[in-house]
Amino acid sequence: MVLQQALAEREQAVNTPRIQQTVAAHFGLKMSELRSKRRQRTVVFPRQVAMFLCRELTDASLPEIGRHFGGRDHSTVLYACTKIAHMEETDESVARLLWQLRRTLVP
Repeated sequence: MVLQQALAEREQAVNTPRIQQTVAAHFGLKMSELRSKRRQRTVVFPRQVAMFLCRELTDASLPEIGRHFGGRDHSTVLYACTKIAHMEETDESVARLLWQLRRTLVP
């Protein structure tokens, strides 16, 4: 019983691949696009949102998060996190989007 519960909790654990999968599905992208070097607006914003959520919901360091997103530098991850945090405070639609994604990831 305890083992089953532990396995169920582990399955539900919020990790970087799960965040990438959730964000990609929300925006209609492939996970590979979030990890790619593409810099089109349609990919950049979802990638930044995913990086922000990884920083907020996991214990991963900035370099670790960067590695999950195509080997990006820690400063790129920091920029994304700062930008999305500011947008959450100033843009109601971004705040609503983040709220929805958090509810999906953390039941």
